[in-house]
Amino acid sequence: MEYLIGAGIAVLAGLGAGIGIGIATGKSAEAISRQPEASGKIQTVFFLGIALAEATAIYGFVVAILLILK
Repeated sequence: MEYLIGAGIAVLAGLGAGIGIGIATGKSAEAISRQPEASGKIQTVFFLGIALAEATAIYGFVVAILLILK
């Protein structure tokens, strides 16, 4: 039964990733609106940041599944 609590906590990684991606999207939109000529570089860094944030969410999901299937 304790593993279900751990699985619930592990899924919270998705919440953090969602907040992080939202903040990154807002900041990159602001940066592009201020310097449209730098949009290519901004988008590159933005996509790299989103990939890293999403990876943490996927890790949390995998841990939760492993704990449930224990």
